[in-house]
Amino acid sequence: MIPAEFDYEAPETLDEAIRLLRDNGDEAKLLAGGHSLIPLMKLRLAAPALLIDLRRVPGLHGVQRENGSWRIGAMTPHATLETTPELGLASRVAGTIADQQVRNRGTIGGSLAHGDPASDLPAILLIGEGTITVQGTAGQRTIDAAELFRDYLETSIGQDEVLTEVRIPAFDGYGFGYQKFNRRSEDWAMVAISALVKQTGDICEDVRVGLTNMAGTPLRASAVEDALRGQPLNADTIASAASHAADGTDPPADLNASADYKRHLARVLCKRALTEAAGL
Repeated sequence: MIPAEFDYEAPETLDEAIRLLRDNGDEAKLLAGGHSLIPLMKLRLAAPALLIDLRRVPGLHGVQRENGSWRIGAMTPHATLETTPELGLASRVAGTIADQQVRNRGTIGGSLAHGDPASDLPAILLIGEGTITVQGTAGQRTIDAAELFRDYLETSIGQDEVLTEVRIPAFDGYGFGYQKFNRRSEDWAMVAISALVKQTGDICEDVRVGLTNMAGTPLRASAVEDALRGQPLNADTIASAASHAADGTDPPADLNASADYKRHLARVLCKRALTEAAGL
């Protein structure tokens, strides 16, 4: 289908982008790659009167290590994350997004701001307890990952705010795993599980598990984390912990899978992701 008619602006400063957002209110949408917004526009599920393309705004690209964390510019494409293996889990996950063309154009900021629970990166920010920085007419503020995702396709970013950077702890000394199930490699995840594991000897010192497409927002599998933290890391303890992966979830049924099948996938994929993260 063809999108409804819209105006287009490509500001060259962040201040100009914010001004356009302020002046046009709910009629304006930011374009930060477009691989989430443009398909919705083609289906006429979104019909903004104005698109504000951020590609010319300086200072929104790049990956830097700072004080034990990674600072990632909001307009950094998935392909850059994929080819920066020092990012660990974020790099691994970025390499599974859709296909190479999408990874070349889609951006981490666009993915997080869109708030789709089937997207790969939101759960990574969540389990990493990362933050985003936004700037708007009221100035700059930081939003914790736990406060970012409010509901399906809804975040706490204000209408006149631009996401400018993402910060994720480096997680030195952690193993990681990512398991994703979809019908085709370029599809959204039916279910995906991300895991971070830190071990001392054979004991699980810390564990973080993220759930993708198991609710209207990304989730942490706290029951899994509680069951495994402080326990020996072996096949039995991992299997026991992973059995709780779907606890408290309400996955959306769709044409690809029923809610019960998604719960089954969560348990199976969680066991695989934890085994990978633990190096077993």
